[in-house]
Amino acid sequence: MAAKIKKGDKVVILTGRDKGKSGEVVQVMPKETRALVSGVNLVKRHQRQTQTQEAGIISKEAPVHLSNLALADPKDGKPTRVGFKVLEDGRKVRFAKRSGDLIDG
Repeated sequence: MAAKIKKGDKVVILTGRDKGKSGEVVQVMPKETRALVSGVNLVKRHQRQTQTQEAGIISKEAPVHLSNLALADPKDGKPTRVGFKVLEDGRKVRFAKRSGDLIDG
């Protein structure tokens, strides 16, 4: 199955406390059907001191379920669904259903 959301995509959060926020996908976890989005779904974690890191409370991103994400349309940045089409040269590409624009990647 081809991935609708990939690393590096600009996405919009559809539900939850971060609804309406957008960010870039840092990592996709297909087995858990989740993705890490930069600057979204921040949680506070207590960090024990290590050789490289100080102790304290740090903020980091928690994974978001893929059903709560929508790709941002390349034209206007609004949420869009993703479609697939095969070009004349045989490549299978993603496109935004809202505007019909091809998605880079």
